[in-house]
Amino acid sequence: MNSLKLPIMMLILCISSCKTVTKNNNQESLKKTPEMKVSNKEKAVALLISLETGAKEPISYINPTKYIQHNLAVGDGLIGFGNVLKHAPEKGFKANVIRAFQDGDYVFTHTIYDFFGPKVGFDVFRFENDLIVEHWDNLAEITPLNPSGHSQTDGASTVTDLNKTEENKIKVKNFIETILMRGEMDKIQNFIDADNYIQHNSNIADGLSGLGSALETLAKQGIYMEYKTLHKVLGEGNFILTISEGKFGGKETSFYDLFRVENDKIVEHWDTIETIIPKSEWKNNNGKFNF
Repeated sequence: MNSLKLPIMMLILCISSCKTVTKNNNQESLKKTPEMKVSNKEKAVALLISLETGAKEPISYINPTKYIQHNLAVGDGLIGFGNVLKHAPEKGFKANVIRAFQDGDYVFTHTIYDFFGPKVGFDVFRFENDLIVEHWDNLAEITPLNPSGHSQTDGASTVTDLNKTEENKIKVKNFIETILMRGEMDKIQNFIDADNYIQHNSNIADGLSGLGSALETLAKQGIYMEYKTLHKVLGEGNFILTISEGKFGGKETSFYDLFRVENDKIVEHWDTIETIIPKSEWKNNNGKFNF
């Protein structure tokens, strides 16, 4: 598929509304009786929270003989995961899971970290036989509130419209391909509710007017964003996550965009934009996007 250079902020339409998960609620939900099964979503959340609490049980949710790592700065397998934990700062890591969703064998989360510095990120876990066997993520630095006063993680968090998951995935997929990849901007209102569009990208205000203003500013600076390949679309109800590859400011980049859909239109967006490190620095050979 042909790609088109777009001013940087175009990628910034994001997604926002998955079920908010607090640490206390997550920990309580894992206190199951023998008859109650821990869901894959709960397992993924518990594993992330264990970065802060040091809990040992969540490690058992990872397949000990098959754990494929796609964070290129982390070694493969449980050994690679363990090496990260060995380098934790004196006060440990922090992990506050804001949203968590499940799509078949995949769980994807939206989390605030203190992970070698304050960060916000999306994590994707793949399960086989109820164990985690694969992991992808995309991290970005914490930034100030955007022009409309929104943070990178606030906003809606309730999953609805479970019966429309596949329909919403198709809608968002078509948005990425039509607007961000082919640049058919005259069709943007087919996808976005212009009057109710909430933006969580730190540099863009709400509404299509905010997006247009940001695009104009970036274009004047000679900064462009290029979506080349859409690798994965995951969803649960009204929340849809897309994982794309391209360039930002001329650098190879990974784009994770989260969208909330309401009445067949995108009404809220979150994202993380991460520069892909040079291959000479990779600590595994699994690639950033292999699904």
